[in-house]
Amino acid sequence: MRRNLLVAALAACIALASMPLAVFARTYAEQVHVIDTVNFRTLPSTSGERIRYLRKGEVLDLIERTNAYWLKVRDASGTVGYVSSLDKYVEIRTAAVTTDPNGEVIYGVNLRTGPSTDSDVIRMLKKGEPVWILEQVNKYWYRVADRDQVIGYASTNPKYIRTSFVPPVDTPEDPGPALPDEPSVPADPDETDKDLIDQPEEPAYKFEPNAVIVSTVTFRKGPGTSAERIRYMYAGEKLTVVNKHNDYWYYVQDAGGVYGYVSTSAKYISTSYVEPYKKLDRAVAAEQAINAGLKYLGTPYEFGSSRSDTSTFDCSDFVRQAYLDGIGLRLPGDSRSQGAYVKEVGKTKDDWRALSRGDLMFFMSYQGSKAADYANVDKTNARITHVGIYLGDGQVLHTYSEKSGGVRVDSIAGTHWEYRFLFGGFVY
Repeated sequence: MRRNLLVAALAACIALASMPLAVFARTYAEQVHVIDTVNFRTLPSTSGERIRYLRKGEVLDLIERTNAYWLKVRDASGTVGYVSSLDKYVEIRTAAVTTDPNGEVIYGVNLRTGPSTDSDVIRMLKKGEPVWILEQVNKYWYRVADRDQVIGYASTNPKYIRTSFVPPVDTPEDPGPALPDEPSVPADPDETDKDLIDQPEEPAYKFEPNAVIVSTVTFRKGPGTSAERIRYMYAGEKLTVVNKHNDYWYYVQDAGGVYGYVSTSAKYISTSYVEPYKKLDRAVAAEQAINAGLKYLGTPYEFGSSRSDTSTFDCSDFVRQAYLDGIGLRLPGDSRSQGAYVKEVGKTKDDWRALSRGDLMFFMSYQGSKAADYANVDKTNARITHVGIYLGDGQVLHTYSEKSGGVRVDSIAGTHWEYRFLFGGFVY
């Protein structure tokens, strides 16, 4: 009898496991929607240390109603803290995800924590992925759930998501950004550049932790005790040492993606971080990284490619892999973070002709194929959207679109690459 029950239970589990994922997609979860800027604290009290400010439009998971005044919540990065329960700041909603998906991603698009391009990216929704449209919050943004029941916001532009969802007639006409998650498009672009125009914004990737806090230490904005304190880091907290600024300070990234400085003293931090590549002559290191990168010529392009395999690359993934293979340096996972890393080294150049072989090159979004298209751009504030490796002789090794054929070498002078160039520099 007991054996029969066991066999029946096992058969039921196998049957359930073989059922489509959508059958299990219905869920009801209470979420906290931020409707006005409010403190996110470490304790359910105004005396609790502020973790950060929560911004309007952010959506948090409700863990518990701590008391009449405080809610325990989890933000999109996984950080747990407390927020006021006052309805002037937050609104609790019950999210119901329908059994069958009512949308399909047809072009990679960001899933964000709020209905704005200023909101943090949760992850990239990929082509062919089913989604559940829960509501249309305004003309430009859906509130959606993915197959893992993570809820966020995505663009309503039909180039990204095909859906049977029909919004109510009173959907607000929030002006918002004209084209969320899309780069600006110049008039009458060259046909050969259309794949560049349509390239979406690159997702952010966090470092892998390589350190742990041993005892409470100050996390600062600069390498000095006079630098402003970001917050305290506590024993057991995991983080990543990105660079050793000097004998006294590490440049680090916390689990939430925030960069800053902590003491190198072993009484505060324990880390596996080493800098073996710094023992190499700079020119030797550059050649090793370039040679490693050239082995991937022709490797297909995939936007938002996995950082854990080499079957496909996007621009920053390729650069990261070349330096990882070549000299064992693990660069940040996205182009903007790589740019910040190179700037931290402090030897950047804004004239590409002054670069040395092996330097990283950082570029802004495509605006057109002529120099005049970039005449009014303030490049000191332009956003990094692309990265490559300078080969010398006016050539760049990089990857930027499926149509371009994957990893390749391009000439810079007189092309949009020259006009889009922001700055460059070596990795140490």
